[in-house]
Amino acid sequence: MKCRTCGRPAVINMRQHKLALCADHYLDWFVRQTERTIRKYRMFTPEERILVAVSGGKDSLALWDVLLRLGYHADGLYIDLGIDAGLDYSHQSRSKAEAFAAAHPETRLIIVDIPATYGESIPQVAARTLRGRQRPCSVCGLVKRHEMNRVALEEGYDVLATGHNLDDEVAVLFGNTMQWKVGYLRRQGPVLPADAQGLARKVKPLCRFYERETAAYALLRGIDYIYDECPFSKGATSLRYKALLAQMEHRSPGAKLHFYIHFLKAREEGLFCPEEQTRPPMHPCERCGQPTTAPGLCAFCRLWVRKEEAGG
Repeated sequence: MKCRTCGRPAVINMRQHKLALCADHYLDWFVRQTERTIRKYRMFTPEERILVAVSGGKDSLALWDVLLRLGYHADGLYIDLGIDAGLDYSHQSRSKAEAFAAAHPETRLIIVDIPATYGESIPQVAARTLRGRQRPCSVCGLVKRHEMNRVALEEGYDVLATGHNLDDEVAVLFGNTMQWKVGYLRRQGPVLPADAQGLARKVKPLCRFYERETAAYALLRGIDYIYDECPFSKGATSLRYKALLAQMEHRSPGAKLHFYIHFLKAREEGLFCPEEQTRPPMHPCERCGQPTTAPGLCAFCRLWVRKEEAGG
């Protein structure tokens, strides 16, 4: 197998694109495609400040690396969730993010330590609020969304970028379509506008890359990332969806990309009614000030009020 561009031995064969490339040309291709996605969906401009949510994994570190190579003002945000007891997950992932930042002195890494800031780790919050009824993923997602939005606004960033890849996006899309969660389907896409006071604009520059492609980029660039997934993700429904979609992709290369692109096209053509016709009105949380549809306090602040009421 030879590189389509130069004829040297290829390091990756992308059947969905009918394209094989050597290491050098693959890295160039990946960067160009990222920039193309940024421009296509009008995610941000070279003048804007970008905050990249980094987890220590391949996708977020690859995204941060690409944005720096493209010359964007991109800093990182790592949220330490305290998932360590007997697992060492947060410690390892944090060290990967810190090592990347240390190797790139032109950027900065902001760290939010959840246990140090709020007095409890994510597993502890989940144990207190969920009482073992489910894994802590819902609490984890709630905390991360709140803190990413808070830091982006407080630090004056124009946009928050996450490393979601195509496999992530189509798994969520498949699950929401299976249950016709119209509200989620309406808001899924490469760009989530800051459509309320107190919300940061969110973008996904890697949304059209397969997970295999982002992994190849990280490996070829020599990016040291944590290989393990979050220990609480085992058995998650999204992983089952990914397995089903992988079978479809194996039989029909490009199936996942076509599924996602045609969904975006259908949404642009008016598949769903405008969100403002269905979304409840939002108001500032009485405690943190972030927008919420709940009366009084937002869901994030209620987590800690319960802790205070319990005497924690």
